[in-house]
Amino acid sequence: MKLLLPGCALLHGGMPNRVLYLLGSAAPPVLGVGSVVESAQGRGWEVCLGLTPTAADWLEDDLGALAELTGYPVKSRHRRPGDVDQWPPADAALLAPATFNTLNSWALGLTSTWVVGFAAEAIGKGIPLVTMPCVNSAFLAHPQLDRSVEVLRGAGVRVLLGEGGFVPNRPGEGRPNAYPWDVALDEVERV
Repeated sequence: MKLLLPGCALLHGGMPNRVLYLLGSAAPPVLGVGSVVESAQGRGWEVCLGLTPTAADWLEDDLGALAELTGYPVKSRHRRPGDVDQWPPADAALLAPATFNTLNSWALGLTSTWVVGFAAEAIGKGIPLVTMPCVNSAFLAHPQLDRSVEVLRGAGVRVLLGEGGFVPNRPGEGRPNAYPWDVALDEVERV
């Protein structure tokens, strides 16, 4: 039996779950985020879902069902001053899929979206962070991507790019169903 207490994670047998902030940006794999929530819940995580504004727009018709699935509102914007945070504190965060824009904004500290703002602040708070990009191979040629990955890794973020993580495909050859969500969730378990 699950019991929801205001401001607390769901309880199972009186023990609080670990809380995972699952944060996604607008890349095709985000369209399957509901099954990722269920998979994380099956691993014992209480999941709170945050999306960039564009990802939230893509999932607009599913936001109510996703909120019901997680038990928390889906966040896609900064809180207004005075608003109470309805999410419990995070034990870990997974930012996936992470687009070229999201990764570079995060590494540069450009926090115009709630997702990037949370991820940037989480570094300073010591919240374990994992990210798995979703970029095509043309973006790998841009020099800022390497710099951004290096900055994030230097800050302690586990960046799953390349073998053992997300391997970019050529432009136009997207494979959203092949996005390795299980690899990302496995890494969250390790951190």
